[in-house]
Amino acid sequence: MIAFINTNDRDGVGDTRTPQPATNVQTLYYMPPGNSTARVAVLQTPASTGAQVFISTNGRAVAYFLNEGIPQTTGLYVLDIDSGISGRILPINSLVQRGRVSRPAWSPDGQRLAMALATGYDMDIFVIGRDGTNPRNLTNIGAYDFWPAWSPDGRYIAFVSDRAQCPSWIPGDDGACDALLTPEPPTGGNPFVLEVESGAVTQLSDQWITEPPRWVNNRQVAFASGDPTLGDPERMLWIADATTGQAQEVKLLDGSDSPLRLSEAWSPDGGLVVYQSAGATTEIIVATANGALIGRTSDLTFARFGMAAAWSPDGTRIAIGGAGGQCPNGIHVFDRALTPISRRDPPPSMCEPIYSPNGQLLAFTGIVPNVDGRVDVYAGNFNGQSTANLTGSLRGTITLLGWVGGQ
Repeated sequence: MIAFINTNDRDGVGDTRTPQPATNVQTLYYMPPGNSTARVAVLQTPASTGAQVFISTNGRAVAYFLNEGIPQTTGLYVLDIDSGISGRILPINSLVQRGRVSRPAWSPDGQRLAMALATGYDMDIFVIGRDGTNPRNLTNIGAYDFWPAWSPDGRYIAFVSDRAQCPSWIPGDDGACDALLTPEPPTGGNPFVLEVESGAVTQLSDQWITEPPRWVNNRQVAFASGDPTLGDPERMLWIADATTGQAQEVKLLDGSDSPLRLSEAWSPDGGLVVYQSAGATTEIIVATANGALIGRTSDLTFARFGMAAAWSPDGTRIAIGGAGGQCPNGIHVFDRALTPISRRDPPPSMCEPIYSPNGQLLAFTGIVPNVDGRVDVYAGNFNGQSTANLTGSLRGTITLLGWVGGQ
C-alpha cells in the first residue's frame, strides 16, 4: 500500500478555482497503487501535526505527535490498527528535544519504538512498547545519545553520541563536562551501534557527524561527515560494518569527484552508492564502496541537496528525481552504470521516487508546473512507465510518506 497525507481537503464546488477556507485537518491514507478509489482513511489529526507521523514498516501501527494547545493531551500517540485503539504513550510537549528533532523509530516488527528523550542533564535513547508499556533506557551513562535507527533485522540500534568527547554531563560524575563552560548542547557526535539484546555498544568511527546514520542492510551503516550548511567545503561519505566496527570513506580512487558529495543512496547490498558530486559543476556518480567508478552523468541538473535517488530492491535500477519540491526533470530510470533505461519529459516532473518492496512498482510525487503546480502521488511500473495519478480527485495538499506492508 502507498501511504500519504492529504491536508485541508475541501468540499467540491461548482468552480474548483473558487477560494475556500482551510479545514485545518489532515488525513493519513493507505491506498493500493492500482485502485485510487480503494484508499482507506487511517487517521485524522489537526493539520498542525504535519509530517510528525511515523508508520511502522508493516503498516499496522502509526505514531504521531499531537499538540492542540492543551497540555493534558499533548504528546506522542500510537494508533494500533489491529485493535483500532489510539492512545498517548509519552506526555512530551515537543519532538524537539534539547534543540534537535527527535523522531521515533519503529522496530522492524512494529512492536517497539526507539526515541531519544531529554533527561536531567543529557539525552538518552529509550525503547517503549507500542502500547506504552515497558519503557527502558538503553544508554543511561550521562552523555548525549540521539538519532536512533533500528537495523532491518532488529538486532542493532545505530545512534550518535558525544560520549567519546564527554563521558557525562552529570555534575559529580568522573570526567564530567561542565555545562556552565559549554552551555549549548552538542550539535553532533560519533556514530555507534548498540546490540539490543546484550546492550553492547561499538563505536563505528571517530568522525564527527551532524546527520542521522542510516542502515543499508542488516550489517552495514552509512553516514556522512562535514556540514555544508555550516560552510564546510567537504561532505564525506562513509560506510561501516556493524559487526566489526570498521568504517571506510567512499570516494573515487582517481580523485575526479568533488569533495562535496550529496544526496547519496546505497544499493541494498551495500556494494554501490549513487551521489551528487557538487563542485564547480555538478554530476551524478555511481561508485563502489571501494571507490571504483561505475558510471557518471551530467545530463540531469539538481540544486545542492535537491536530488533524491532510489534503488530497486534487486539493485539493477536507479530512479533519480528531485527533492523538496524542486523537481525540474521528468521520470528518469537508469541501470547501475547510469545508462538510461527509461526517460520521460514532464509533465509530470518527478520528486522523491521510491520502489515498492517487491520492486515491481515505482511511486513518486509529481508536479504539473504548466497547469497548476499541484503535487500529487503517482505510481507506475519499475521503469516508471504506465504511470497514473493516484490523488488527483482530492483537494488540498498531498505528502507522500512511502510504501507500507506487503512484499
